[in-house]
Amino acid sequence: MVGWVLVGDMAALVLLEDIANRSIRRERVFRDRADFWAHDDTWLISRYRLPRRALLELCAQMGPHLQRRTRRNQAIPVQVQVLSVLGFLATGTFQREIGDRSGISQSTFSRILPDVLRGIIGLCPQLIRFPYSAQEQREVRQDFLRKTGFPNVIGAIDCTHVAIRAPHVNEYMYVNRKNFHSINVQLICDARMAILNAVARWPGSTHDSFIVRNCSVGNRLEAGAGRDGWLLGDRGYPLKTWLLTPIAHTETAEEAHFNTVHARARSVVERSIGMLKGRWRCLDASGGRLLYDPEKVCQIILACCVLHNMCLNHGIELLEEKMRMDEDDHPPLPADRNAHITALRRREVIHQLYQQVNHFAENKHRRSHFRFLFKQFVPSTCNCGQSLIHFNQSMPDLPKLGNHLTNRLV
Repeated sequence: MVGWVLVGDMAALVLLEDIANRSIRRERVFRDRADFWAHDDTWLISRYRLPRRALLELCAQMGPHLQRRTRRNQAIPVQVQVLSVLGFLATGTFQREIGDRSGISQSTFSRILPDVLRGIIGLCPQLIRFPYSAQEQREVRQDFLRKTGFPNVIGAIDCTHVAIRAPHVNEYMYVNRKNFHSINVQLICDARMAILNAVARWPGSTHDSFIVRNCSVGNRLEAGAGRDGWLLGDRGYPLKTWLLTPIAHTETAEEAHFNTVHARARSVVERSIGMLKGRWRCLDASGGRLLYDPEKVCQIILACCVLHNMCLNHGIELLEEKMRMDEDDHPPLPADRNAHITALRRREVIHQLYQQVNHFAENKHRRSHFRFLFKQFVPSTCNCGQSLIHFNQSMPDLPKLGNHLTNRLV
């Protein structure tokens, strides 16, 4: 009897030792996965920034990239992976909270994050394209001219900073002039605030003018790809034949009006940046700093740019009060070696814009004067057709206008 007790004690000790050494596999515990499709579009947009139709389309496009070849019956569905990452980008919160909301662990979310980011960035050629062809540039020019009144604009350019944690390598290079660590992101957008080009790879200490000189769009426009069009930039950029900047010190009414119209046309890129950061709060300082290495932060930024255009394509609006506007200003830079040619082109634009203002004011004065004369010569008690004929005979300088109105009303 005593022998059996000793054998039982030894077996218990061996079992405890195996458990301590993790020789015995623990039973897997599966959480209940969230059913995202059980909610309406309002709920989905508030948390993932996209409606059901756009989310289903995104999951279908990324399905082959995210589906893994496994025999496990508890593989993470594509929609759980995609919506978990979208929830992180929309809020910038901690991975553990996103995992608890989606029914996955923090380690699982950390493992799927790079794959989903790469899948979204893979859609970049379809959703982010700079207009190099003549037809594409013509459409962008017409939009800018119709909405802002500025001619020959093929894009508005600006840079914004995305705060990051201090990296371990070359930490000093990421400190910007506002004294915090960041990635300096260059964006070019059109008149409807869609992103045409995004450059997210330079540390925060890099100047805006350096980024545009060393990007593919800047090099191609320098080679003549912009034709007669130009980008609109602030004073942080040099004046070039394809990059139009405001006048640093205005001296005439024409120059002041040019700066006003220039600022109104260029404001679309500032509002685009505000919409980007307001919709994807991980990029904004209100969501805290991104606690990742610079390479992964650049992937997050590019993925948000792709999703920004996707939201615009589906007509998803963002209220003005939710936009995160940057307050940034730069000292003026000297012009490039073709400064005299560029200055002449800018002078032509200044004169053209001011002539439009004078023409509009003159037409407005003529309309006011015509209304005054019409009231003086046309009695209210007379027949409308007879009154216009009498007015036409009394004003020999305006026969065509009188005949036109007579034919419209008689």
